[in-house]
Amino acid sequence: MAYVKWAFIIIFWGTIAVILQYSLPQHDVVRIVNTYEERQDLTDWTRIFWSEPEDQSTSLSNRDVQFIQAVRANGKPIVYRNEDTGWGWPPYFKFDTANLYTEANDAKSTKENPDWVVVTHYGWRNEFMSIFPNAIFIRHVDGPDVRIIPWFNIIFLTIFAALVWAIWVRWRRFRQKKIDPVLENMEDGLYAASDAIDEKRKGLRRWLDSWKSK
Repeated sequence: MAYVKWAFIIIFWGTIAVILQYSLPQHDVVRIVNTYEERQDLTDWTRIFWSEPEDQSTSLSNRDVQFIQAVRANGKPIVYRNEDTGWGWPPYFKFDTANLYTEANDAKSTKENPDWVVVTHYGWRNEFMSIFPNAIFIRHVDGPDVRIIPWFNIIFLTIFAALVWAIWVRWRRFRQKKIDPVLENMEDGLYAASDAIDEKRKGLRRWLDSWKSK
């Protein structure tokens, strides 16, 4: 039973960690090299990784998506999609796809004359499944060595941990006051019933033994 309990706990908190890791903002210092627009098929299970800002998008089999190509300071490429999130999840309420696309085009630069920017995004990049992070903001920085402190993530995770702790403490107190006494009474009742059954069995056995002696 203990294994089932720990398996449930690990799966539950692992799922929460994956959702947070996907949804919380991340920051990349990159150099934008190109932007383009491409039609994407939305017919397989990877549809969940594309935004659905409009009601009719759930019935579309494909649509045009804007992309931003960039290169990190270490030379590794990264490609972002540029989609509105609308009122959906994650709740970034992004409605300025056209403006961000313009900013990305204006920030293009070359290796010889780089213009470094911080791209704030959420999501993952997976080449095998064609999954792209969604760019949210772009801001210029002085160079690739700029230090980015994720203040929002720090504050959010601190508040989240405090809420989890508060809920756990209250649940523990509630269990100790309301649930544990009931379980103890049930356990005592089971023990009493078991003792009564044992006593009746002993009495029956003594009665049978008394007949054998006669």
